[in-house]
Amino acid sequence: MLRRIAIIGLALMFATPLFAQSVKLTAAEISTLLTGNTAVGVWEGAKYRQLFNEDGSTIYAKEGGRFLLGEWRIDASRDEYQSIWAGDVEWEGSYVMEYLGTYFWVSKRTPPTPFKMLEGQRLSMPKD
Repeated sequence: MLRRIAIIGLALMFATPLFAQSVKLTAAEISTLLTGNTAVGVWEGAKYRQLFNEDGSTIYAKEGGRFLLGEWRIDASRDEYQSIWAGDVEWEGSYVMEYLGTYFWVSKRTPPTPFKMLEGQRLSMPKD
């Protein structure tokens, strides 16, 4: 009997990640996640940090000191994060997905790109 319980317990423990699904965040969840916080990840091979200010402005800091200023918003009808940068004509949108504790930017133009969130304004890159 104990052996049977142990086998069932192990099966459940290892099976759970196999059935894990990605979750598309809602507009409210995206707002809570991003507002006033900093995303950290790798975009097109370069480390970056992006701050999402409460007033809708955003700062994208690429490793090596390059900063871009833009605006961000959330389209509640699509549950979508959107941004626009200097020189852009249209807002570009991405879904925000979560899978096993990791967040991903997901758009039509790029593959799912993982990122982490840091609480507050954390634009400065750590020195290695």
